[in-house]
Amino acid sequence: MAQPRVVTINYTLTNNQGEELDSSRGEGREPLAYLEGAQAIIGGLESALNEKNVGDQVKVSVEPAEGYGEINEELVQPVPRTAFEGVESIEPGMQFQAQTPDGPQVVRVMEVNEETVTIDANHPLAGETLHFDVEVLEARDATDEEQEHGHAH
Repeated sequence: MAQPRVVTINYTLTNNQGEELDSSRGEGREPLAYLEGAQAIIGGLESALNEKNVGDQVKVSVEPAEGYGEINEELVQPVPRTAFEGVESIEPGMQFQAQTPDGPQVVRVMEVNEETVTIDANHPLAGETLHFDVEVLEARDATDEEQEHGHAH
């Protein structure tokens, strides 16, 4: 197997409507460095960037299955309002970190009633086709330490 690389990219992410969802370009932003094979970026993007080199520009569309998955309706559920003890105002769109058996998870508030709050634990980009415009800025062999730690330094 080839030596994993640390790849540094500039990217802009848009949805099907062409709205910019995220970008490494622009003031105060920094390029993204990731270790190949470490699941640091979504699979569909990483596989499109395999074997790309400095200066390569890539436009790639990633379907939900290769991105953040399809929307799982079981992750949209009402919880008792008492679960938000100490929170004075709960509004749709707010995000909270919930403790789950699998560790901390971010949930979004969808609807608020007198006794229940409907939350959605799906990733905010679940069900979305993601469009990336990427430029490879750097690609180098990963150090032993980076491979051991599982991320770029």
